Amino acid sequence: MKRIAKFEKIEFEEFEKALKNFEPGLAENAKEIYANLRLPRRGTRLAAGYDFFAPFPIELKPNQTITIPSGVRCVMEDNFFLAICPRSGLGFKFRLQLNNTIGIIDADFINSESKGHILIKLTNRTNEDKTIYIDTGSGYAQGIFLEYALTYDDDVFTERTGGFGSTDTNK
Repeated sequence: MKRIAKFEKIEFEEFEKALKNFEPGLAENAKEIYANLRLPRRGTRLAAGYDFFAPFPIELKPNQTITIPSGVRCVMEDNFFLAICPRSGLGFKFRLQLNNTIGIIDADFINSESKGHILIKLTNRTNEDKTIYIDTGSGYAQGIFLEYALTYDDDVFTERTGGFGSTDTNK
């Protein structure tokens, strides 16, 4: 099997800043949370997805949306991207959804202002009034690496300069 990427923790300062934006009280425990971050990994030998693990307890009430700072970034080869999806079981049982339906992490996202910090925005779309509880260290999302190709007439040579939505400015 071809190996094309590596997950890493982001720098502590970037993680601490994201925690403050998520929930200021969590930043008080930033060092402990950071020390216990788990890098994504596959659950079985033939699993396609790399599970992302909750860095702290997560509670999502019906129709609530949160953006989880994963504490993770990914270095990958050109012509690959990382697709982020909710864990299938959470989607099936609770209708847990990503707000952008599928997250696309480009190989050059590592060069963004956030230094490649993967933030995962989830919404509980339950129609059964169920609150979702995810314990620290439990899987909540998964990432799948996919290769892509270019058209014959592709002529884009600009480099990434920003984060989310920044490629819109490269026209």
